[in-house]
Amino acid sequence: MSQADLDALADGVVLAGPDGRVTALNRVAAAYLSQDPADAVGRPLPDVLALQAQDGREWFATNRPYDGLATRTGVPEQSWLTPDGTEVLVVASLHRPALDRPVDRVAVSLRSGRGRARLDRERSDLVATVAHELRSPLTGVKGFVQALLNRWDRLNDEQKKLMLTTVAADSDRLTRLIAELLDVARIDTGRLQLHPRPSDPAVLVGRVIDSVGTGISRAVLLEAGDALPQVTVDPDKFVQVVTNLVENAVRHGSGTVRVGLDALPEGGRPGIRLTVEDEGEGIAPELRRRVFTKFWRGGTTGGSGLGLYLVNGLVEAHGGTVAIEDTDAGGARVVVTLPADHLTRGLL
Repeated sequence: MSQADLDALADGVVLAGPDGRVTALNRVAAAYLSQDPADAVGRPLPDVLALQAQDGREWFATNRPYDGLATRTGVPEQSWLTPDGTEVLVVASLHRPALDRPVDRVAVSLRSGRGRARLDRERSDLVATVAHELRSPLTGVKGFVQALLNRWDRLNDEQKKLMLTTVAADSDRLTRLIAELLDVARIDTGRLQLHPRPSDPAVLVGRVIDSVGTGISRAVLLEAGDALPQVTVDPDKFVQVVTNLVENAVRHGSGTVRVGLDALPEGGRPGIRLTVEDEGEGIAPELRRRVFTKFWRGGTTGGSGLGLYLVNGLVEAHGGTVAIEDTDAGGARVVVTLPADHLTRGLL
């Protein structure tokens, strides 16, 4: 491979021969290692590949690429620091002309550690989100249970019923959060299971509105069209979609929340159009795709940041689409279209 070919690679590459001296390195590796490519060729590999761990260990002395068993063919990916403190992920291939011969070439690849850092941040965000969302209902459950245990004989039946009702509601909230986290993991890994069957969308949406409406002071109105077709959906997942959309409108919007349900226009594929709109400030056009990513939060009203990510994943799993529009009054309108006859797979 020519120097021009090496320089065209996106990752850094350092090559060394049987004597442990560098035979080539590309411009990316030279930048990572603060080396001049012309001066680096011919120098010992440990002098050029000046990578250290947090505790001061050096890559070459730690991995000893020219030593070890004859069956050893490489060094697995590891995180190391360049001379200027930048994290890079390093992997090496060890080449022998035969199993009974010593290593005659070492190829080291370096790439930015920012991708892994991003994954680490996402994991940290997930842990922080779960901890925050679990703390509030758990605090309520613990507080009321402790009060019941300590003051059982001094509480009347109405007080006991109120406390137990609150505990049950907080327990349901915990159960739902855990279910959402599991669904996020299944969507990410392509292992989401659906159990579709013909369902009446008006009945399912009506149940959601009745359930959500009992716990809030704002109005949630359903406007359902005539002659709605049945849809082949997983009822639990469909209810989850509608619940997340309605609760999101209540949490982040203002005024009356209106839920519309209509049949898709004749002449096209049969299906339904579900709209959920509020009277808030709406969502700026440049943010409308971002809201469907994990951990997106609008405003300061909290939430796990997973609701709309789940909505998008579940709707797409059913062969539908989801989009955000403006209402005539300037609020946000989320539009979901679902085909009536989509043959969903049991395992996605």
